[in-house]
Amino acid sequence: MLVGTFTLRLSTGLTGATLTYYLASLGDHPRLLDQLFHFGRGEHVGDVTFGVIAALFYVSELVLSPLFGIVSDRIGHYRVMQYGPVFGLVAVVLTWATTNVPVLGATRLLEGSATAASVPSILGFIAVATASNEVLRGRASARFEAATLSGLLGGLVLAGFLWHAIGPETFLVNAVIYVVSLGIYRYGVDPRRDAPRQTRDAAGPTIDLRRYATILRGGHVWLLAPTWIAINAVLGLYTTQTVFQLFRGDARFPDQLLMGGFASTQISLGLIAGGIVFFGGLIYWGNRFKNLRRTTIILYGVGGGLLIVAGAAALNHSGGLPELVRLALAAPVIVGVFVLAGATPAAIGLLADVTEAFPEDRGAIMGLYSVFLGLGQIAGALVGGVSASVIGIDGILVSSLALLALAVLPLMRLRRFEHVLGPGQVTTFE
Repeated sequence: MLVGTFTLRLSTGLTGATLTYYLASLGDHPRLLDQLFHFGRGEHVGDVTFGVIAALFYVSELVLSPLFGIVSDRIGHYRVMQYGPVFGLVAVVLTWATTNVPVLGATRLLEGSATAASVPSILGFIAVATASNEVLRGRASARFEAATLSGLLGGLVLAGFLWHAIGPETFLVNAVIYVVSLGIYRYGVDPRRDAPRQTRDAAGPTIDLRRYATILRGGHVWLLAPTWIAINAVLGLYTTQTVFQLFRGDARFPDQLLMGGFASTQISLGLIAGGIVFFGGLIYWGNRFKNLRRTTIILYGVGGGLLIVAGAAALNHSGGLPELVRLALAAPVIVGVFVLAGATPAAIGLLADVTEAFPEDRGAIMGLYSVFLGLGQIAGALVGGVSASVIGIDGILVSSLALLALAVLPLMRLRRFEHVLGPGQVTTFE
């Protein structure tokens, strides 16, 4: 399943980054559907429009993830996880075939449903397999997040090189990757390891949204939500709007070094370096669950985010400084990325702890992972679009600072209740 998670996220990351380059030069690529339906040539896409298109993927993911999670609890995780690659395959082929902005928005909704269908069922498996074992839960959470983020990063990196080599045909390459993901889920996952049939039957054949609402009502998971959403919003700023600004550049901000219009291959190389550091952080912090509280690791992650903002702000205004000085300014960014990485597996661990009291609804509850991720990415894309249109990269950094500040207060309150969410504890929601 983790291999399937990697390839699925590789596809979503590849589409997202390729679409960034596509939208930045949309008028240069008249496509098949445009000619068949007389859509006309692609139009100029501004910062805010780009933010909206980027956010649509996560709108679909956050709305549909709980529903697919409930479905997977009822009809089987193995079956539902196969829906995702099919949705993604259709989405990328349509994206390749048009430059029409509304149609591209619709393809983002469809591709978001690909993630919504697959992720909750996979996380449900993880929650079952790691029950009452903190060490195993920490490792599994970190590995899932590593597979997710390395896939996304791999897609971002691969997009730069493929776009430089073959342009919009990158979307067709991505269609092949979705087929590979489908094959992994279909033939690489043992259906006998799914939840016992009698458990699903006991839960009933119908999808009861009222039961889901009852489970979540009043739960301590909602103390985690604001912090996790804010952190995901920061990550969203760095993986959508920042790449868009680095690639396109803007003559309005000549004093901002990072607005220089970098080539797609340069961006990919930078993402490789950042990804290696982030991946190392996932491994390190994922092995600290036994010795550190989950909220402590998340708090460290917020501090890492502050280091990233400080270092990036200094780099953005380092024009005219010697190269060695710029290298030194990059140090806090590198350290910050390593520390920030710990926040994501720690949050997954907390969410998995919640499922201990509801073993028949693990998929539905773990679907909240995508809800919080989606809300954060939407916020990051939209806030980043507005702030970047006003003051460029500086706007993205100021937005990051504000979001990190918002993450701290609910985290402090969550620390007071963290002990009731540990593995083996029964969490009461009523």
